[in-house]
Amino acid sequence: MASVVLHSAAPEHIPGFITPAGETDVLLVGSIIFLIVLLMVLGSTYFWLHSIPERIAHGTGKTQFQLVGVLALLALFTHNNLFWVLALLIAVIPIPDFWTPLSSMASSLSRMVPMRRRPGEQAVEGPPTEHGIVADVSPAEVEKTEGHPS
Repeated sequence: MASVVLHSAAPEHIPGFITPAGETDVLLVGSIIFLIVLLMVLGSTYFWLHSIPERIAHGTGKTQFQLVGVLALLALFTHNNLFWVLALLIAVIPIPDFWTPLSSMASSLSRMVPMRRRPGEQAVEGPPTEHGIVADVSPAEVEKTEGHPS
């Protein structure tokens, strides 16, 4: 190191973070690196926390997952916490599947009920279904069996 000439008004002992003119300020460089690393860590933590509702809703149905994803994106871009809370609530509360039992009932009923034709249509005989009900019944046969109990 070269000998440093101090100003006449400078104290005898100068702290280590004060650098002579023309040299690199190590404290400033260290502070900038620390702030960049801190910004990256905090940003990653923020996005990780923001994705909690989507990670919770990942195993649910497609509609619920998409709704949670849209609400989380709205919360991210608008900085409105209400959207994030709604996304979290929708992700946590399971939405029951109403469509599957209804479609199953409809398909079962359509197999159980014989096909009805309008008067004047030709009856085409078909094989009986698994329950013994003939799918093709003529209108005359329907009229005969409606008045008589089996």
